[in-house]
Amino acid sequence: MTTSSNTTSATDRTRIAGAAADRLIEATRSSTPCGPVRDLLGETDIDLAYAVQQQLTDRRLAEGARIVGRKIGLTSPAVQQQLGVDRPDFGVLFEDMDVTALDEVPSERLLQPKAEAEIAFVLSADLDSDDLDLATVRAAVGHAVAALEIVDSRVAGWDIKITDTVADNASSGLYVLGSQTLTLDEFEPIDATMRMYVDDELVSEGNGAACLGDPLNALLWLARTAREFGQPLRAGQVVLSGALGPMVPAPPGVTVRTEISSLGTVTARFSSESSTAQENS
Repeated sequence: MTTSSNTTSATDRTRIAGAAADRLIEATRSSTPCGPVRDLLGETDIDLAYAVQQQLTDRRLAEGARIVGRKIGLTSPAVQQQLGVDRPDFGVLFEDMDVTALDEVPSERLLQPKAEAEIAFVLSADLDSDDLDLATVRAAVGHAVAALEIVDSRVAGWDIKITDTVADNASSGLYVLGSQTLTLDEFEPIDATMRMYVDDELVSEGNGAACLGDPLNALLWLARTAREFGQPLRAGQVVLSGALGPMVPAPPGVTVRTEISSLGTVTARFSSESSTAQENS
């Protein structure tokens, strides 16, 4: 997936990735957003940015975290244009990022949260073959469910380019799943319509076509990319499709509700307790 020529040695690239990972980890630990990591990585070396993401993942796994799926980002053409890229990116979902069972989303775990309405695909089969196509990924989806992804950035002011967000686990935060599930015989992702409300005010609208033309296109891209990375998608994993419409700020104390046709409603109530970064913003 190399996007730029680079003559830096493998040892130096590992060291640079480690320095970027350290910066992002410290931002999380201190609840204080950091400067962009593109000063270390450059703005075009996406392979190096994924190396940072992998270091962060390895450190979390070493601490006992468990991977439960992936998220797809940059599925909107407008956002791709903003960051100067022509493809999506992905991040890792860990078990503790799923806050569906909590009464409130813990705002103190977040720095600069925003909410996106998405479709979550729960897989019933592995996607590890070398001839993946739309029919294959469709057949691998056990069910779909409405989702709110709470994106977050460790980079101050969301001052990000593609290498910043990829390194920062695709600006992942937390997520909430709805309670209604449908198979793809019962629900067509491209036909989905979405409305998002913050404290009952309509703030975002969109549809399935806003997500890479069809959320299943996004799933196919991820399945192929994850396999190329040697970490194919597996049965039981959750995949967040990418946004169906514009993301919106989600500060402490608000309630975000999303309605996705057929899939129903998913609601996230954000606790009033905020992180140090939010209090100082």
